[in-house]
Amino acid sequence: MIILGILLCIAAIGILCWLLFTLAVFAFPLFVGVSAGTWAFNTGAGWLGAILVGILAAGLTLGVGQILLGVISPMWAKLTIALVFVAPAIVAGYHATHGIAKHMMPSEIWQVVFSVIGAIAVGVTAYLRVAGMAAADQSGRDMVRA
Repeated sequence: MIILGILLCIAAIGILCWLLFTLAVFAFPLFVGVSAGTWAFNTGAGWLGAILVGILAAGLTLGVGQILLGVISPMWAKLTIALVFVAPAIVAGYHATHGIAKHMMPSEIWQVVFSVIGAIAVGVTAYLRVAGMAAADQSGRDMVRA
């Protein structure tokens, strides 16, 4: 029974890490959506209005980011847009890793070290996914020209 608990714990950690890496790209639209929803709720839109405004703002942010990555040609501009999406992912990765590290080790220095390593890993993964979205948009544009 103890072995089953350990295996389930490892599987749960693996699923949570996969979820973190998969959803890291959407950290920026999520932050925008939550901020817009909070603003809408505080201006009197109610729960339903706040949820709709948040979803609309998050979707619009993601859509505009993908369109800009596909349309803009200069590499410095694409890198800037990618960094706008990657920076919140790095912050989310740091805090997620720090939350896990706090439970695993008592030393605060090692907690921060592992948190920074986790933030870098999540940031690199998010950057590669954003770059992949831009490359997919670019390859689709090249096929249309042919």
